[in-house]
Amino acid sequence: MRVFRSAVVAVAAALALITAALVVPAQAHGVTMFPGSRTFLCWQDGLRENGAIQPYNPACAAAVSQSGTTPLYNWFAVLRSDAGGRTSGFIPDGQICSAGTGGPYDFSAYNAVRSDWPLTHLTSGANITMRHSNWAAHPGSFVYYVTKNGWNPNAPLKWSDLEQFGSVSNPPQSGGPGGLSYYYWNVQLPTGKSGRHMIFVHWIRSDSNENFYSCSDVTFDGGNGEVTGVGPGGSSPSPDPDPTITPTVTPPPGGCTATLRATDTGWAGHFQGEVTVRNTGTAPINGWKVKWTFSGGQGFEGTPWNGVVSSQPPAVEVKNASYNGQIAANGSTTFGFNGTGSVPSPVPALTCTPA
Repeated sequence: MRVFRSAVVAVAAALALITAALVVPAQAHGVTMFPGSRTFLCWQDGLRENGAIQPYNPACAAAVSQSGTTPLYNWFAVLRSDAGGRTSGFIPDGQICSAGTGGPYDFSAYNAVRSDWPLTHLTSGANITMRHSNWAAHPGSFVYYVTKNGWNPNAPLKWSDLEQFGSVSNPPQSGGPGGLSYYYWNVQLPTGKSGRHMIFVHWIRSDSNENFYSCSDVTFDGGNGEVTGVGPGGSSPSPDPDPTITPTVTPPPGGCTATLRATDTGWAGHFQGEVTVRNTGTAPINGWKVKWTFSGGQGFEGTPWNGVVSSQPPAVEVKNASYNGQIAANGSTTFGFNGTGSVPSPVPALTCTPA
């Protein structure tokens, strides 16, 4: 695993890491993307179009001031290679959100007791789809916890503050590793919860002793997955490199998302892209439309396949072909293109609309 040893290298690596999200799997892992973990939402909060990280959120800014930007360029790497399924007695109380101090990066700043971390708004007892990054895919199980009623959010988080409310083994993945794809599974949130809480996810690999630890700040206030405390307005993730992580509680029938990755970058001034369109709803969709904007002068070389272009770059719009418009619930399809120019970095934000 790569460790960036200076601020200069860390900043330069930002573009490399974001490009890696388009190109090939990296040797790193994952944290919870919904409800968003501290490191993931702080990365979203601070990431700018030029690849620099400059947080808006004051808690994220304080964490960067303490430990630099390297942890956020590696937001998916809150891990311990020697964990072997251990929790209490292995990671000290008060250091749960950083996985202690024995990991590859210094996440200790993300243990800070503050009331202004990015926050996901939920409803007690609601059904949600949890999402956990698969930056590198591994077999294993996810065990998820929530803080007990009466937990004091103004004190360091202790293992005794947490109670388990479920687990899942080897859930499905939204796409391949190395980007902003994720594992996902349906969960009923605990009933009887109100106000501020923490959701903690422990990912336990079954093929090694490596484990991953993830803290997500939430409030049970009748919300439907809205995120506050991120971006210049503090009301939603900004910038949003991948709209597929926009939180959704009980997705409506026929919703869809789209993700872009580069599949071939072997020749200068050209690349090959693939877009995965996924039905996130509970009923089939019978057509789709994907839009995005290239900001670096990229274009299409020839005609995309498995899709019909209705608007050319830079403001791209691609609709389904006659044979792949119908997507079953939780199903997906892909279309591809040959691109001119450099691989987009950061990844453009794609939107998908059922046609």
